[in-house]
Amino acid sequence: MKNLLEYILIHLVEHPEEVSIVEEPGERGTTFFIHVHPDDVGRVIGKGGSVIHAIRNIGKIRALKEGIHAQITIAD
Repeated sequence: MKNLLEYILIHLVEHPEEVSIVEEPGERGTTFFIHVHPDDVGRVIGKGGSVIHAIRNIGKIRALKEGIHAQITIAD
């Protein structure tokens, strides 16, 4: 799951060297925190949140396939 998110984000942003994803397990599943360069936050969110919504949908499909509950969040 983490590799899939990294692959998507690296090809989406202008500063791929600053993309990092922190995986944090919890009681209600795993949370993936996305860290990107401040200039790339808008690209990751997209107009009206369309891009992050699409990334979350892809993540949900992958999580179902892996049998886990995943939540994807953009870190501050």
